[in-house]
Order: sequence, then C-alpha cells, then structure tokens
Amino acid sequence: MKTEITWIDAIVIWEKYLKTPYLKFHTLESAAIMQRLAPEFNANAEYWSITGLLHDLDMDVIAGNYELHGHKTIELIRAEGYELPDMFAAILAHTEGVPGAPAKRTETFHYVLSAAENITGLITAYVLMKPEKKIAGTEISSIKKRLKQKAFAAGVNRDFIYDIELKAGMNLDVFLKKSIDAMTEIADKTGM
Repeated sequence: MKTEITWIDAIVIWEKYLKTPYLKFHTLESAAIMQRLAPEFNANAEYWSITGLLHDLDMDVIAGNYELHGHKTIELIRAEGYELPDMFAAILAHTEGVPGAPAKRTETFHYVLSAAENITGLITAYVLMKPEKKIAGTEISSIKKRLKQKAFAAGVNRDFIYDIELKAGMNLDVFLKKSIDAMTEIADKTGM
C-alpha cells in the first residue's frame, strides 16, 4: 500500500468514482479552501487539498445510504492502493453527527475540513441567489449575515463552521475571506 498520494493520482481516483456535477464542484471547492487554509496551520497544502477533494468520494456510490459515508470513501481509496491514516481519520471525522457515524472530530485537521466543506454550501447558496450567479464581489459581511439565518441553506452545519474559530483557533472573518477567495480562484471550473 502506498502511504503518499499526489494531486494527479487523487484526480484520477476522484474522476473514477465521483460523477454528479454538484458534488464535483463541492469537492473542488473544498480542496481549494483546504489548500488556502493549510499554511495558516503549518500543514501540507497538497495533502489538505487532496483530503478536501476526496472527502465525499463515496457519495455517488452509497446512493443515500449515509451510514456508509466516509467508510466507503476509505474503502475506495484503499482499493486504489493507498493507506493514508491521517486523511482517513479526517474523512471519518467529517461525518460526525450522521446517523451510524461514530467518529468525532478531535484534531485541527478534522475541524478545518468540516468547516471548509460546510462553508462551500453556504457560499454556493448565497451566490445562486445573486442575479448574476457569480461569486465575484461576494463580501464577508453577506456570508456572515446568511450564516446567522438558520433557515438559509438549512443543510449547512453552522456549528462546524463556527468551530473553525472555537476549536481550530482561526478568526471567522479570516476563514470566510480565505474561503471566498479560494472559491473565486476556481470559479471558472465551477461555473460561479
């Protein structure tokens, strides 16, 4: 089993298993945010980015059977010949709160992944409300306002987003700015 993975190898795996366009956009956005955040935590930007890319790898495969979420991703990555314990722990931890998912977030890496993947949903929902449906010009204050409105993008786990500050120690405004910037940087790939 390989204990390291490159972005190119991760993309091959990602393209093999993930087919739904919105999931592909979500994971690309998660990857971009993780890459942007990694230096703030003295972490390996490529590794964190790959974790963002692959964290929902199983979503098309499990077809709504969420108790398998995370576990199936690890199974798929292992089937491709990789053993990546830190990544696997973060992927399992991001499923905290899903019925049948006993994993809990305990490490900074886990909290950052969970915040990053949840903020993509909130930012995307906000952008889709804008007349031009483009991320350009999105302000931190606009996202913070929507973050406080629990009915807006109700499926987004706001506690996981707030944990970026409470558990990982990053200022929320800095996190939002870096997330918006990361998603803006890849807008040509996501259509935003």
